[in-house]
Amino acid sequence: MLIALYNRVYEKEDFHILEHTVALLQSHNVTLAVYEKLYEALLNDGVSFLNTPVIFHDYQKLPADTHCLISFGGDGTILDVVTFIGNKQIPVMGINLGRLGFLAAVGKDEIEQAIRQLMMGNYTIDERALMHLDSNLPVFEDAPFALNEFTIHRLQTSSMIKVHTYLNGEFLNTYWADGLVIATPTGSTGYSLSCNGPVVFPQASNFIITPVAPHNLNIRPIVVPDDTVISFEMEGRTDEFLCTLDARSATITKDYQLAIRKESFSFKLIRLDEHNFLKTIRQKLYWGVDSRN
Repeated sequence: MLIALYNRVYEKEDFHILEHTVALLQSHNVTLAVYEKLYEALLNDGVSFLNTPVIFHDYQKLPADTHCLISFGGDGTILDVVTFIGNKQIPVMGINLGRLGFLAAVGKDEIEQAIRQLMMGNYTIDERALMHLDSNLPVFEDAPFALNEFTIHRLQTSSMIKVHTYLNGEFLNTYWADGLVIATPTGSTGYSLSCNGPVVFPQASNFIITPVAPHNLNIRPIVVPDDTVISFEMEGRTDEFLCTLDARSATITKDYQLAIRKESFSFKLIRLDEHNFLKTIRQKLYWGVDSRN
């Protein structure tokens, strides 16, 4: 069994967790593939590898026959992993070394249990929908897909922008706002939520269109089927706009014609059987925590 290990930002305080996980996996005779920068950091700090692992640093070098990938970090690290996995359909388990941890759901105190369940196959794979960005001009060419959200935002100005938005070619609305967020169900608890968007269950087949600080109180977030193609034209007092896919960003102009659609492949997220979405929103968003309860 080949298991990959990934960490975006190595922190000394996490050394013992990483060392312990490596030891646990090696005790099960697992073959390891390790992200290059993580491997070098662990070697420098004295981690002992029984066998030299496979080293990868990008999508091409990650072995396609990897059984699963373990991500060490927070949800931002998971978003990085999405671009490493691409369409290889490798399941991912997130060990939360960060803060919120909607996607990286395995706690530090659950690592031994998680590895044991991983070895026994006692887990569920959640298929998380991705979105794909089409553009008439080059942008995000290496990985034009996202797990959480796509955004268009004003850049280098305090003035609003106008985003003309179409659903399957039919005009929906012109958003006079600071920007516009298009979120997947997974991304509904991210940027969209901060802009008063709804929480949507991950297995729903939808996109959420959420304006950022719209200058019209009648404009509200809207939920559309994910077989919809959402296209955009931008106007503003400056010629440049900020465009993002998850944590990646690019500067675009009004000459860009952009469209969001559902990606042809999904992201496979490993979920331990005792974890579920309701438990997550109770723990992370404190739903149900009320002095009147």
